[in-house]
Amino acid sequence: MRKAKPKKRVILPDPIYGDQKVSKFVNHLMYDGKKNISYEIFYKALEIVGEKMKDQEKSALEIWKTALDKVTPQVEVKSRRIGGATFQVPTEIRPDRKESVSMKNLINFARKRGGKTMADKLAAEIMDAFNEQGGAFKRKEDMHRMAEANRAFAHFRF
Repeated sequence: MRKAKPKKRVILPDPIYGDQKVSKFVNHLMYDGKKNISYEIFYKALEIVGEKMKDQEKSALEIWKTALDKVTPQVEVKSRRIGGATFQVPTEIRPDRKESVSMKNLINFARKRGGKTMADKLAAEIMDAFNEQGGAFKRKEDMHRMAEANRAFAHFRF
């Protein structure tokens, strides 16, 4: 490579929980640079999760982190062309990409849900992911299933 690797930007922790992961999630949630609105949506969603899951001994933030872990894929398939044929090659995902993919899946499936506000949708998706159901969890299962089905092409890894 001719150019130097670009420097990783430091993401500041969020104002309430002091957690970098929350800031990254809010950045993915944000539209048109409206970060305050994203923070409001996220905190409101955590409030809703906290109210609806009082029977859990965990806090709303811990429930969110657990849900995020449950929708995090370990492997994905990448298309690779070899001799005129395209193979789906299963590859492990880098840790930073794992986190990013899981956050994006959670947000995208929350946006597709039916519900009144985005906070309601996000809260519902977080609770579903915590209970190992919902769109984001199914997406992870599908990714793993695809990788398992194409395990024969694992030797084409690059």
